[in-house]
Amino acid sequence: MKKYAFLFPGQGAQVPGMIKDICDAYPEARKVVDEVTKITGVDMPKLLWESDQATLSRSDNSQLAITTASIAVMKVLESKGITPSAAMGFSLGEFPALYASGVLSFEDVIKVVRQRGLIMQEVCEKIAKENEGHAPGMTAVIGLSTDQVKEIANGIENAYAANLNSDKQTVVSGTFDALEKVEAAAKEAGARRALRLQVAGPFHCPLMQEAADNFEKAIADVTFNDPKITLFSNVTGDKATNGAEIKKNAVLHLTNPVRWIEEEKVLFDLINAEADNQWNLIEPGVGSVLCGLWNKSDFAENVKCVAANSADSVNIE
Repeated sequence: MKKYAFLFPGQGAQVPGMIKDICDAYPEARKVVDEVTKITGVDMPKLLWESDQATLSRSDNSQLAITTASIAVMKVLESKGITPSAAMGFSLGEFPALYASGVLSFEDVIKVVRQRGLIMQEVCEKIAKENEGHAPGMTAVIGLSTDQVKEIANGIENAYAANLNSDKQTVVSGTFDALEKVEAAAKEAGARRALRLQVAGPFHCPLMQEAADNFEKAIADVTFNDPKITLFSNVTGDKATNGAEIKKNAVLHLTNPVRWIEEEKVLFDLINAEADNQWNLIEPGVGSVLCGLWNKSDFAENVKCVAANSADSVNIE
């Protein structure tokens, strides 16, 4: 039996003109874009297709744009009979995963992501103001082990290992000054690259505590259902099965690291345990970062990940 796991991308995947070709080719994708416009009052065609990179990189824009793109592509895949038996999302990608798994309704996930983006952007601007206008952010350290990067971050004030992507790629969150020190220390330790990411803030670390507090209030009345398919959590690095726990983790998500390496392992174990099923991994939306991480890992020997990010690539067999 053929089964699908959807891996939803996070902030940083956004690009000007994203999913335009898909929306032109598939009415079901364009319908999602138009419905998001109605729910939020944001002109989504203008945001997605007329914005420059700087505008799209703001948290209040990128989170809504990426979530819209992921769900739009998911609807196209559904129209072709491709539906997920498992879902996991990287950082922001957890929210389209919550929709895919039935934890949040379409309207709720769009409203929640809109509030999350606004809240996080406000806190990021506040941190920048407190640091003489220098914007906080995230740096990907490539070529050092997770433990090496953690040790570097632990020795620098306002720097935190935030995204545990792979054995050779860890993302550090921090203030502008902290990240400059991290980048210098990483290169001195032999890192192949230390790359500042196109994101608006220091996500998944204690610097986002104020955002977490505000987000908790914003979702207080939102219903989080138990998932209908297998779902994974960035916060625990394991399966998520209870709606109430998932709601708590949605708040903790802002200040805790993304345990992507652990999630991949749990998904791999699930695939191995179901030898009778033919699993296929798909990254719906924008970019192919998660497929890149999976396909470079030890897990790729059994199953590959493919990106569905263009009108051609959504034609998955």
